Amino acid sequence: MTVAVARVRAKRVLPGFTLSLGTTLVYLAVIVLIPVVALVLKGAEIGPAGFWAIISSPRALAAFRVTFTAAAIATLINALYGLLMAWVLVRYDFPGKRILDALMDIPFALPTAVAGLSLTALYGPTGWFGAPLEAGGVKVVYTLAGIALAMAFTSIPFVVRTVQPVLEDLDPAMEQAALTLGAKPFTIFRRVIFPSILPAWLAGCTIALARSLGEFGAVVFIAGNLPFNTEIAALLAFIRLEEYDYTGASAIALALLLAALVLLAVSNLLQSWAMRHKGAAR
Repeated sequence: MTVAVARVRAKRVLPGFTLSLGTTLVYLAVIVLIPVVALVLKGAEIGPAGFWAIISSPRALAAFRVTFTAAAIATLINALYGLLMAWVLVRYDFPGKRILDALMDIPFALPTAVAGLSLTALYGPTGWFGAPLEAGGVKVVYTLAGIALAMAFTSIPFVVRTVQPVLEDLDPAMEQAALTLGAKPFTIFRRVIFPSILPAWLAGCTIALARSLGEFGAVVFIAGNLPFNTEIAALLAFIRLEEYDYTGASAIALALLLAALVLLAVSNLLQSWAMRHKGAAR
């Protein structure tokens, strides 16, 4: 027994469970929990009535409307495009595939302010894309479309990188069996492949939505930041900080935090439902 225990311990790369867990919890508390708790406590100082008065003010409601609408549009775009891009990267071989795969991580590495400036230059009235679009009567910069574009750019990797490994790990035997039985390609995708990647796809879409709700740097340059028109909630919180209205900024930030927590809870529920549905189908 002693030899067996010694062998198990010898295989451990990291320290014991107690030390590893303690270090992880301390890091989590310092980086995540303490700032979140501080935000919640600051928002709780004004009370429920004061909190509701701040987030239900006309300007705050307009900012939330713009933020959630643009984030929903960006998520719909990424849900389709991210799934398609993951499919292309996994199922096809072509020249430049590795370069395209690496480009999917640019929004992670690129500062969001640089992304916002680049998108503004491209889609501005004299930009490469903006000039022909405006000639056709389509304006992107300083509109809701520009905000959604910036949010889609910064959140697309979450869908691609969540779905891609699941597609890579799928057993091709199930598809081959369906093909042998005479199933059409779209039927195989709808009945065999998509149910298998559905939990990952839902998770990626939900995380992308949460990421879009909190986007700031890429949006402020392309949005125009007009109150009641193109002003997002994160910018309104920043403006309240510049006005030394800490309670107002905390209330708006807390509302965004609660929305993100709700999205994470919904994501977990959707994944659990998808896994149960998948198990029942089998």
